[in-house]
Amino acid sequence: MVLTPNPYRPGAGTTPAYLAGREQVLHDAQAVLENIRVGFPARSVIYYGLRGVGKTVLLNRIGEMADDMEIPVEYMEIAEREHSFQDAMVLHIYKLMSKLSPVDKLEGYVKKAMGILKAFSIKYTDSSAGIEIAFDPVHGIADTGNLPNDMTELFLALGRLAAQKEQGVALFIDEIQYIRDEDFEALIEALHRVNQKGYPLVIFAAGLPKIVRLAGEIKSYAERLFQFIAIGSLSKADAKLALEKPAAKLQVTYANDAVEKVLAVTEGYPYFIQEYGKWIWENRERAMVITPAIVERAYHDFESTMDEAFFKVRHDRATPRELEFMTAMVRCGELPCNMKDVAQQLGETAQKVGPLRAQLIHKGFIYAPQRGTVAFTVPQFDKYLQRTYHL
Repeated sequence: MVLTPNPYRPGAGTTPAYLAGREQVLHDAQAVLENIRVGFPARSVIYYGLRGVGKTVLLNRIGEMADDMEIPVEYMEIAEREHSFQDAMVLHIYKLMSKLSPVDKLEGYVKKAMGILKAFSIKYTDSSAGIEIAFDPVHGIADTGNLPNDMTELFLALGRLAAQKEQGVALFIDEIQYIRDEDFEALIEALHRVNQKGYPLVIFAAGLPKIVRLAGEIKSYAERLFQFIAIGSLSKADAKLALEKPAAKLQVTYANDAVEKVLAVTEGYPYFIQEYGKWIWENRERAMVITPAIVERAYHDFESTMDEAFFKVRHDRATPRELEFMTAMVRCGELPCNMKDVAQQLGETAQKVGPLRAQLIHKGFIYAPQRGTVAFTVPQFDKYLQRTYHL
């Protein structure tokens, strides 16, 4: 018996067989890449949205576009705990400098750039980046102990080198909402100075919705420094394409009412569509037309997988007190919910539960769509909590 491959690809950052509904975003990203490819400056970009909307997929796809255009790129992901942003930055800037100057390492501007990088590395990472920079450090520029100044000098060294080569570079940063305030401030100041100098260095970043507020609070000019682009669920037409196109490659079609059932459950979230599509395919029993009965048969597998692989891993990171807060959100009814209502459900004042709210925002469980309100960063997390706690 010949098995037909499953065309759906659920996974963290896994590019689907058909990337639906992101054409304009990719078109705009290509314009940024075209600018830096010829040595022109461009405005950096931060994509923000809920979990499961495909932000990491976009970063990966744009990275592939940059590779196709022979633009040096580096990719980093910020961890929620126990990470050194400076340590990672040294490694990736070293790699970018090496890509820009693979042969002519004895030229003066290359030696200076590498020396500035080494001075920064000695000051901020104590050589823990795991790289050996074979140049003497340039002291007194990127080792002053003032992080915004030193990060700026490091970025200027990279930007200057890129300008000399008439070749732009791009740094990709995922999960940027986990960056520490002092690191973000230094990064923003560094990028601001690079832009003022007109160097061809850009950042493409992705994170949860709180990153927009965080950037504005750290530096008021951040909204002019970055393009903040919201990434949401797919429109009904695009969600339909995301579901149908992968199957169509294998001559399998969907009945219209089967599509409607899937879209109602997934609400247009790309990851949900891929996961449901996977289980529909596993339950189709070689049928060439997906019917509502097949969709219904696949639902249990879909829900079980989502609960175990998507929701529970996040649920288990929460403390009992944090779970009390989040179940109180669910009991409030419609989301986003007012903080006063959450506090009332907990039998406490809004002021008293404020630190708990801040803690949940920091950990990426919730965000504030408007002042005084809260909602989950994970789509349908309220439904998961309802199932789990019989709310």
